[in-house]
Amino acid sequence: MTVNYRIGIQFYDVWRGVEIIPTNIVDGLATLSFDIEPQGYGCIFATSDISVLPAGFESLLKSMKGRSITPLMSNPIYSTILWQEMDQVTVSKHTTGQTCGMVRIEGDDNYVFSVKGIEPAPGCSHEYPAMDIRYPWEHQPSRIHAPYRVKLKPFYMDAYPVTESQFKEFLDATNYKPKDPTNFLKHWIGGCYPASRANKPVVHVSIEDARAYAKWAGKRLPHEWEWQYVAQCGVEYRTYPWGNEWDKSKVAEVYEGRERLYPDHPPADVDAYPSGRSPFGVYDLVGNVWQWTDVYQDQHTRAAIIRGGSYYRPKDGKYFPQAYRNDEHGKYILMADAVDRSATIGFRCVKDTEESAAALGNCSFFEE
Repeated sequence: MTVNYRIGIQFYDVWRGVEIIPTNIVDGLATLSFDIEPQGYGCIFATSDISVLPAGFESLLKSMKGRSITPLMSNPIYSTILWQEMDQVTVSKHTTGQTCGMVRIEGDDNYVFSVKGIEPAPGCSHEYPAMDIRYPWEHQPSRIHAPYRVKLKPFYMDAYPVTESQFKEFLDATNYKPKDPTNFLKHWIGGCYPASRANKPVVHVSIEDARAYAKWAGKRLPHEWEWQYVAQCGVEYRTYPWGNEWDKSKVAEVYEGRERLYPDHPPADVDAYPSGRSPFGVYDLVGNVWQWTDVYQDQHTRAAIIRGGSYYRPKDGKYFPQAYRNDEHGKYILMADAVDRSATIGFRCVKDTEESAAALGNCSFFEE
C-alpha cells in the first residue's frame, strides 16, 4: 500500500494491534506492508504526534493484537441477536395555550400498527432476524413486523415540520450550542439561514439537536406509531397521506443529481404541496425530508427510525431506498452528532394532552 509520507508520521495496523514501519520511502511516498486475511478487514491509523493519541488507543491496540490472532474464518458462523431497547421518551409537559400551529389527534384504542424496514440485504430473506429493530412488544429485531394493536391516547402534532426560521428562534432564545458543532446547520451563513430558506424544513440537525428544540418548545419527538397513525389517516390505513395511489404532484420534486444539496438543491417549503397533506390537517409528511422519531440501541449500536423519505433519490439508489409508503420506515445508524447531521433529515414535534401524558408515564399505550 503506497501512502503520502513525511518525517514524523507513524502508522498503526489497528486491526492487528501493531505499529507499521514504512519502507521504500521516496519523493514523499512510502510503502506500508501488512496482512489481511481472505474476506477479512484492515484498519490503518496515521498520526504525526504520538503525544495526542486518542484516549484508550494503547489499550485498544493491545486488545486487538490478542483478538486478531484467531483467523476470522475459524470463528463460528452463527450469530447472537443482541437485545435492543427503545430510548425512554420524556413526556412533554401539558401546558394550555402552547399548541399554536399544532393539530389535535384524538387517537384510537384499536389502531393496528404494521410496518416493515427498507434495509437492503442482498442474499438475505426478508424475515432474516436482526436486520431492523425490536419494538417494546417484540422478542427480537425483525425486518417485517407483525401487526400489533396500539392504544393511542390523544396528542397534538405540528402541522408542519420545524422550519429554519423556527429553529433560529430556538437558538436566539436559548443560545443552544451542541457539544460537537461539526456539520451543525452547515448551510447557514454567519449564524443565520439564507433568506430564501426561512420556510424550508430545518436540516443538518442531529436527533439530539432536535430533542433540544422539542424540550424548549414543551414538546417531544413523535413515536413512530404516532407519526404513522397521522400519515395513514388513522384506521383508514392509507398507503400515502392523500390516498392509496402514488401521486408525484403531491410531493417535492425528486432530485437525482450529484451536485451538493445545499445550497444548490434544497428541499421544498413545508407548505409547498398542500394537496399531499393528511386528512387530519398535517402537511409535508412524505417526500420532502426524512423525519426523526424513535431511537433503539443494543450493546454495540444505536439507530434512529426515520420516516417519510426525502426528495433526494440517487440514480443508483440500491443502497439508498426511500420509504414513501406509510407502512415502511428507514433505520438510520447513529454514530456521532457530527456524522448524523444530514441535508435530508429534519423533524416535527408532538405534544401530549393531559390524558396522554398520564398514560405515557406508565407505558399503558401498548396493548397488554
